[in-house]
Amino acid sequence: MRIITASAAGMCFGVRDALVALETIEQPRQVAIYGELVHNDVVLHQLDVRGFQQLAETDRSDLPQASTIVITAHGISDRRRHELIGAGKTLIDTTCPLVTRAHRAAQDLARSGAVVIVIGRANHVEVQGITGDLDAFEVVSSVDQVRSYSAERLGIMCQTTFPCDEAHVIRQRIADCNPMSEIQWIDTICQPTKDRQQALNELLEQVEAVVVVGGHHSHNTRRLVETCQQRGLAAFHIQDADELCAEWFDAYDTVGLTAGTSTLPETIDRVLKQLSEIARRREVGVSV
Repeated sequence: MRIITASAAGMCFGVRDALVALETIEQPRQVAIYGELVHNDVVLHQLDVRGFQQLAETDRSDLPQASTIVITAHGISDRRRHELIGAGKTLIDTTCPLVTRAHRAAQDLARSGAVVIVIGRANHVEVQGITGDLDAFEVVSSVDQVRSYSAERLGIMCQTTFPCDEAHVIRQRIADCNPMSEIQWIDTICQPTKDRQQALNELLEQVEAVVVVGGHHSHNTRRLVETCQQRGLAAFHIQDADELCAEWFDAYDTVGLTAGTSTLPETIDRVLKQLSEIARRREVGVSV
């Protein structure tokens, strides 16, 4: 069995920088992380062991009791940031700069007088942070949700991890439904997302099945799985090497490996090592 790893996979710089920032915190038990730092159970367990207070994503509307608060890479609205500071909280801000750029893009579109349309998942914390500073907006996650907005100007931007191809289809649908509107598009899909989606497309041309490594709650990891399935390939979504089953690969000679943007390099290494061992054992079994 041959194993091919995607040319771009795993942790993006935004997640990496957030983890590095937390490594420098000397008294983690006095610090609360405002939501999930990353959507990866392995990382969340490590943070829990260190003693960080971790708020659930659904608790982000509550005021944390800790005096020091870590803002995750997904960001928060400026309004919420000012509320936390006003309550006397000290903030450690690990917001990804590309998420900050998306916030500014939405605000610029709003200031221009356009109706702001955010292409993304309404329940995703990044989108909630972006729209938290907008007085009027629309969140669209599929072409079925597109409508006529009866507005002279429309401003469109994206959740940073939204699939590029899907965003293009939605943009075109918005244009088709609003032929009389002036439309401004700001591309806020981050480069790491684009790189990983392109790398996956290239990988799918070479393999028969794909192992996708990442948290089960990670939106971008699930999208990698869905892309494989849409192309008719088997996709095995795991969080770590111990979830692999050798029997999965009995019918395949070439298997791909990719990972979501919150997946640790050492996790990918463990999975690759285990896949290589499965391939070795199968080769020995064939030759005997």
